[in-house]
Amino acid sequence: MSDPLVSVEDLRVAFGSLTVLDGIDATVEPGSFVGLVGPNGAGKTTLLRTLNGTVSPDSGTVSVAGERIADLSSRAASRLVATVPQDTSVAFEFDVRQIVEMGRNPHRSRFGGWSRADAEAVERALDRADVREFVERSITTLSGGERQRVLLARALAQETPLLLLDEPTASLDINHQVRTLELLRSLVADGKTAITAIHDLNLAAHYCDELLLLSDGKVAAQGPPEAVLTERALEDAFDANAVVSRHPVTGSVYVTALPDGKPVDGTDRSEPAGGDSERPGRVHVIGGGGTAARLLYVLDAAGYEVTIGALNEGDTDTETARSIGLDPVTVEPFAGVDPETRAAVERRIDAADCVVVADVEIGTGNLPNLRAATAADRVVLVEDRPFDERNYVGEEAARVYESLRERARTVASKDVSTAVVDLIDRDMPVHSDGTGGETAEPAPRDRRPSERSR
Repeated sequence: MSDPLVSVEDLRVAFGSLTVLDGIDATVEPGSFVGLVGPNGAGKTTLLRTLNGTVSPDSGTVSVAGERIADLSSRAASRLVATVPQDTSVAFEFDVRQIVEMGRNPHRSRFGGWSRADAEAVERALDRADVREFVERSITTLSGGERQRVLLARALAQETPLLLLDEPTASLDINHQVRTLELLRSLVADGKTAITAIHDLNLAAHYCDELLLLSDGKVAAQGPPEAVLTERALEDAFDANAVVSRHPVTGSVYVTALPDGKPVDGTDRSEPAGGDSERPGRVHVIGGGGTAARLLYVLDAAGYEVTIGALNEGDTDTETARSIGLDPVTVEPFAGVDPETRAAVERRIDAADCVVVADVEIGTGNLPNLRAATAADRVVLVEDRPFDERNYVGEEAARVYESLRERARTVASKDVSTAVVDLIDRDMPVHSDGTGGETAEPAPRDRRPSERSR
């Protein structure tokens, strides 16, 4: 058996009084694809930064190819480890070829010229990442997915044994997610070793050879996906009630998040008040990338009539919606929300008593969803992460989001059910039912003129 390419021993990293990683032990074999998974704040990004030498450990060691990273210069470390960051923004108007050529800097002396080996490495990287068509364009003119491929090409031009990626699928639609992970799998098949932080457990299970589950700064589990993604481990690490099964098409481990025995507001909504068979209200959900999966289960279990969209076909939230009998508004993979689809979303929003906007990444493709939500009378805005970490459009999306935030109920995902109950119930005046009891009926909803005329 070969020696591990990566060896981490008793690693501890702290920022002031906050310990982020504590006693991490892990190994990564050459030619393997390892996914770092775990809840937000578990230390995934910090571990990646320690592996590439940009963060120094307080104690413990990190070795790559037998070299202690902390003992190496930045140039020497960059000949062993290449990193593709989550943030693909570039401040200067470099063209794509210039960006990719930067990957050769660790191999060149300060006064050395451009060698044939450098040129060949750049050409291979352009072809492998499929960015040759962009070589003369400024990187600032490219989409988020295109910029990411350029930065991946830059990392490939470094020709390092280890490749690190921080949430490479976070801002991409399902088509680009699959394209990126298929490329990484092919690189690993050719001998590259890759470690990627990834939030979608089902994509991680399908593509990665091994998973490293972090929780509270410690390694909760490491091994093949089926050994790591167990119901007990997910409950302990994510505080999630989940079912682990096999995907009927791919055969990979498949995680389905379920609501707790009762909705998170603590009420038993298995049967609406008074034994009435009618549902307590309609809720439209805006999500994507798995951010709405748990919300769909919670709201459906609470008895609401739930709609969702627009989503890409193949998206985790699309599959979740259909698994519980919902009919999501969808567009094809890679496609954005076109005017016809937006109109379908607006009709569902107009019919809803409340709209829930999940903690979703916003790109040009799904920005129309966010705009459509501004027409809703009652909005619950889920914020588990700051919006600027999820905004891949810029000021335009920030303005739309802020207009929502000014009048929405902003909550963490665990408090969505309570917020929905409060928003719907406060506008449900109580009337006599003629029998001495009382019934609640929806208050009239203000509608925009354009929707009254539909």
